Amino acid sequence: MKNQPPAQLGFSMPAEWEPHEATWLGWPHCPTDWPGKLATIEWAYGEIVRKIAEGEKVRIIIDSAAREARAKRILARAHANLGNVEFFRSPSDRGWARDFGPICVRKSGPRPEVAIAKFKFTAWAKYSNWHKDDQLAGRIADRMKLRMFPVIRGKDLVALEGGGIDVNGSGTLLTTEECFLDQETQCRNPGMTRAEYDEVFRDYLGARNVIWLGHGIVGDDTHGHVDDLCRFVNRDTVVLIQEKNTSDVNHRPLRENRERLQNARLEDGSTLQVVELPVPAPLYFGDWRLPASYANFYIANAAVIVPTFNDPADRVALGILGELFHDRPVVGIHAVDLVLGFGTLHCLTQQHPRR
Repeated sequence: MKNQPPAQLGFSMPAEWEPHEATWLGWPHCPTDWPGKLATIEWAYGEIVRKIAEGEKVRIIIDSAAREARAKRILARAHANLGNVEFFRSPSDRGWARDFGPICVRKSGPRPEVAIAKFKFTAWAKYSNWHKDDQLAGRIADRMKLRMFPVIRGKDLVALEGGGIDVNGSGTLLTTEECFLDQETQCRNPGMTRAEYDEVFRDYLGARNVIWLGHGIVGDDTHGHVDDLCRFVNRDTVVLIQEKNTSDVNHRPLRENRERLQNARLEDGSTLQVVELPVPAPLYFGDWRLPASYANFYIANAAVIVPTFNDPADRVALGILGELFHDRPVVGIHAVDLVLGFGTLHCLTQQHPRR
């Protein structure tokens, strides 16, 4: 029975708004992620940590004593609660903790337990520097004495990133065909079918109902992560970004996703509620269009932190999300520099649920 998948043992992936023990972050150190702006990004992290640490621990993956000392100075000057900050010393390749960090599942009952569903991380099937990041979930499981369930298909680990999925904690999971079913571009798992992904989501994350969207947004170098596109805000409600400009390249695929959601159902067969979020005006770095999206928010214990882009749509997006979250404040964090790395707040964070 030792090979039973976690769902058969009562584990499932909780929703992001459920109580956290901590949030994982990878301290920024890869200069190619933010060309010429790495020092600026460290100060952006100071603000992120300040907001999250108001309500939970922040566990920061960092690779050296010197970098840890610098991080502590920055966080102190940012007035972050250092009493809620823990440093996890480990080598890493980059800082995108959503994708290489521990994807946790939880079992309730008289003996509650948090464990890790161990997927393989391959840097979005695009970059070569991923081997250190791929080892982090195992190191975390070992040091924190957490059970780990390797996600196996055949003889191989399944490659998957946390930004490619979103769950409502009750049995429904969101993902995209572009990210996981495309066999030509950034293929994570060659030959793996939709039915096989559905089986993995059911057996390892407890998601017995999967909603497949189509394409993500232009500029997202993950090739279709759902966390730049559509997110659960409660069990039966999602927010979905929509481009009103019909001449914009994102307009058509985003409308197609809206049409798919009209026919989507939740795990109990009930209708899914869809709330539209605006998009900011296009942002560029040279010829690169950047994936600026208000859907890349993070739900921490003490706040919902939302990326903002010096755009008139900022206040609209914050207002919509403020009407949807009644149990914690919705706050904006400047993300024009962050998005230069092709991701923002949700891409940088990974929740560790409370038992």
